[in-house]
Amino acid sequence: MKRTLVISDIHGCMEQFQSLLKLAEYDPSSDKLILIGDYVDRGPRSREVVEQVRTLVQQHGAIALRGNHDQRLVDFIRSGDPGVIDKFMTHGGQSTIISYLGLQCSETEVDERMVAEARASIAEHFSSHIDFLAGLPLYAEDERHIFVHAGLNPAFRNWKEQPEHNFMYIKDQFYGHPTVVEKTVIFGHTKTKDIHDSADIWFGNGKIGIDGGCAFGMQLNALEIAADGQYRAWKCPMEK
Repeated sequence: MKRTLVISDIHGCMEQFQSLLKLAEYDPSSDKLILIGDYVDRGPRSREVVEQVRTLVQQHGAIALRGNHDQRLVDFIRSGDPGVIDKFMTHGGQSTIISYLGLQCSETEVDERMVAEARASIAEHFSSHIDFLAGLPLYAEDERHIFVHAGLNPAFRNWKEQPEHNFMYIKDQFYGHPTVVEKTVIFGHTKTKDIHDSADIWFGNGKIGIDGGCAFGMQLNALEIAADGQYRAWKCPMEK
């Protein structure tokens, strides 16, 4: 492999995802692509992003990890618990429903009837998407890096033993404290704007945060790791 490209928190921003891969001249025959979670919610084209990610994994050998929003979509379909449905809806799920129902207007107000329709439709027509997201791993690693959606809990010396919830949800307990691992942790989930007041990639001590807040009107980032270990940042800003 010539280099590794790492992208996180696409959140339905299909246009920016495609543009970023083109900008970085991604070549699946020689590049390793690692996607570290949150493919759905908030952005306008969640269904298409999941399908693209699935294709990249199954046909081109990309690695995709599971993020908290991906888990919420799985729970939304597989659980009838009103609390689960409410949490999905209050964290950007409305745009995912609109995308999967094939509606054109992003301003459509999603009511209880549409929620029920979406749950039934996705379960029937896109069960492959749900199975795919549910089966995604929580982390990946190479010789120098650990890749994870949210981070590692420093309370666990053996980081692989931390609760699943930490892999997908942890925030300042991770990025605000020293790690207990020798490898550099590359993560998303927490917008870099919240860490260093910039949507650009954050290079910390033993950590690299790459969530540029695309679905919040900022940018989609890609971290390039060259064969010699050097880093390069790519970004695709949202159009204003």
